[in-house]
Amino acid sequence: MSAYSPYRKKRDSGTGINMTPLIDMVFILLIFFIVTTSFVKESGVDVERPVANSAERKENVSVVVGIDPTGTIWLDGKSIDIRSVRPWMERFVAETPEGVVVVAADTKAESGILIKVLDACREAEVKNVSVAARKPQ
Repeated sequence: MSAYSPYRKKRDSGTGINMTPLIDMVFILLIFFIVTTSFVKESGVDVERPVANSAERKENVSVVVGIDPTGTIWLDGKSIDIRSVRPWMERFVAETPEGVVVVAADTKAESGILIKVLDACREAEVKNVSVAARKPQ
């Protein structure tokens, strides 16, 4: 048998691309973006916000509390009782001390419920509470 044979397979010379460092970098970037992303907890209900000339866009909103026209309070897509707002906000402050809370009340909702929600947020020592409004068009 000769050293050269047409049926003999060539050996791989090892000139392939090593993918391990690339995969490591992708995972590091994924972890970075997951850790640095802030998530907004939506109220779970669409409300028609009142119009205000002084309305400003809030950045870094952590929680949105919704009040629909019937006076139902919404947090995280679930309707809750007014008595549950303060304990929920106390837990929120414990988890996120510098968190921002926005109360989005419908134009047809009673103002008394809005005041009770704001009061519960203040009693839970939320440092930054705002009422949602929209600019006139």
